[in-house]
Amino acid sequence: MASADEEDGAVEALQRLLSRMLRETGGYGGGIYVLRPESQVLSAVVLAGVPSSLAMPWARVGVSASGPLAQAVREDRLIWVGAEGELARRYPRLGLALPYSFALAAAPVAGAGRTWGGVLVLWPGSQSMEIEPARRKAVERTCGHIAAALRRAEENGHPVLPATEPRLMPVPRGRRVTQSQAFSAVDYTERLPEGCCALDLDGRVTFVNSTGAKLVGSDVIALTGARPWELLPWLDDPVFEDRYRSAVMSRRPTSFTVRRPDGLWLSLELYPDARGISVRISPSRLGGGEAAPSAADAVGSTSDEAVAAAPSVLRQTGTAPERTAPRADVLYRMAHLAAALTEALSVPDVIKLVVDQIAPSFGAHAVALLATHAGRLRLRGHSGYGPQEAEHLGGVPLAPDNPSGRVVITGEPAFFPSRRELEQAFPNAVGDDGNHAWAFLPLVAAGRPIGCCVMAYDRPRPFAHDERAMLTAFGGLVAQALDRAHLYDTKSGLARSLQASLLPQTLPSLTNLQATARYLPATRGMDIGGDFYDLIRLDDTTAAAVIGDVQGHSVPAAALMGQVRTAVRAQALAGASPSDVLAGANRLLTDLNPGLFASCLYVQLDLARGRACLATAGHPPPLLRDPGRRARTVAVSPGLLLGIEPLSDYRSAEVTVEPGSVLALFTDGLVERPGIDIGVAIDELARSLAAGAHDLEVLADQLMQGALPSGDRTDDTALLLLRSMP
Repeated sequence: MASADEEDGAVEALQRLLSRMLRETGGYGGGIYVLRPESQVLSAVVLAGVPSSLAMPWARVGVSASGPLAQAVREDRLIWVGAEGELARRYPRLGLALPYSFALAAAPVAGAGRTWGGVLVLWPGSQSMEIEPARRKAVERTCGHIAAALRRAEENGHPVLPATEPRLMPVPRGRRVTQSQAFSAVDYTERLPEGCCALDLDGRVTFVNSTGAKLVGSDVIALTGARPWELLPWLDDPVFEDRYRSAVMSRRPTSFTVRRPDGLWLSLELYPDARGISVRISPSRLGGGEAAPSAADAVGSTSDEAVAAAPSVLRQTGTAPERTAPRADVLYRMAHLAAALTEALSVPDVIKLVVDQIAPSFGAHAVALLATHAGRLRLRGHSGYGPQEAEHLGGVPLAPDNPSGRVVITGEPAFFPSRRELEQAFPNAVGDDGNHAWAFLPLVAAGRPIGCCVMAYDRPRPFAHDERAMLTAFGGLVAQALDRAHLYDTKSGLARSLQASLLPQTLPSLTNLQATARYLPATRGMDIGGDFYDLIRLDDTTAAAVIGDVQGHSVPAAALMGQVRTAVRAQALAGASPSDVLAGANRLLTDLNPGLFASCLYVQLDLARGRACLATAGHPPPLLRDPGRRARTVAVSPGLLLGIEPLSDYRSAEVTVEPGSVLALFTDGLVERPGIDIGVAIDELARSLAAGAHDLEVLADQLMQGALPSGDRTDDTALLLLRSMP
């Protein structure tokens, strides 16, 4: 086990690498994420140049998520998002939560045959459509150094592991400042006729001059260390906080005007850099163009009536009153959570997203999802709990004598800021699991309780009003997502059963022919489609192979696929030629007039003569690998799709199939990819076929994995491999 000093040393090495990458690329911020072999979650270990309030929702990113970092890791390439509006267009969820002007690059950290994690780099404002070559090289070079550092740390026995929260790296000052210079700077600001204030990246006041404090109706001591919109009720508006967030992310100066309780309008100008924001505060003109009072007059007016209006209470108590409006970070975080949950289709997807990514972004040390079943709460997923603690959580009765049962029965959330408060309410609720604060959130969908989400914290937590509201809303979003996912799973299960019943369960065995098939449904949609394949034994030395694709992804498409496959099989067994088989299937579709079309490739194999006769109805031609491992496309005249013209003719072609040759039939889901010409993709598939394994089963897996490396399929995919034997 590594010591804390060893782990800190490894993280400090990552900090230095991140700092160097930012210097070399001109980026203002970014982060390094690690990916553990047993996990599918990228966890931030070092972040720089971004506020923690903005960084925490993105501290854990699922590899299957839709963001640029996940895509970079999945596809093992650098992803660049530079132009204005490109982020929202390509990644709507990220654009919704961060609607600001900034550019980013995401790149995988890989080496020694393993993906170690990824990096993010941020730049201010809109950039070019393509990343500059020098920046690309700097990012990729640093990724190599990071991979080496992570590998060394693991080999030395102290791997870099995800922490509860990432380490936020301070940005060094551009110059050294002596104590004398610091005092002189304070004196300078005190002599100015206007207010000035400095905020750190998290929006907390690090410095304010006396004039600035008086202009906002407070004092230096009360403001220092506070966020202005949390301390001053009249600044607690999402618009104002959003301007601060915009300045931080875009690194562009911005300004706004605000009205004090006494009617005086103030102008606030924000000037950001890598360490924080400088704010200039001055009296402004009123909406009707009336001249504003001078700074001196404004300061004088705040000493009595304006200061007494409300802010004086803040100075005496040091606490802000209860909020009446949501803050910007709450609004954006809830938008992010809602968008993330809508992307999770199945119940396991929702559970994994909640326990692995979303809940930890709230700072929870452990999380558990419980579902109602037969009068008890069953554990469906958890993170951060050991086996014994997890077993204790699950199986509790749906009764008011335990916190989980009570929140499900009442539908009201329960928050326990300390262990003492939980033990007072429920003496036997939890064991000594090392946690010291809890949030029990009811999961209610369509007015029906379906479970409970338990979030545990490893230190006492006060649960402020905003946090309670956000956690309660989070529970509602999780319940809706689980209810929707359960419905999807039910429909998807029926669809998969229908799909399986329409495809061959096994392929027939022929003496001189080896065959194997693969079928994968699309990962988006209803999980059912119209791709089909079949292998038909005609006699001892003759077989027919067919593959096709009915338009659409629906139950009607799958049902029509079954009809086409049956029609083809019937005519093949009747001894029809390939041309006649397709012509007959075409007449069937036009007679049925389902409003759907189908492509189809039919191959008749004469194993005794080593010949194949084939015809196609708008389907991609097959590939043939000869015994010398040369692969090529088989030329065949394409006919019209089935179901368009009832009297269409289909021409057949013959090709020699030597013993040991492999014939590959496939649907377009294997070769169609956005931005890539299908001819180029088929050529790539032919090269993969030529270089693939001799074993047919291994070869089929290689072709599927090579063409669909990310596992993200927008279309159904079918593959049928046939090898003629001596």
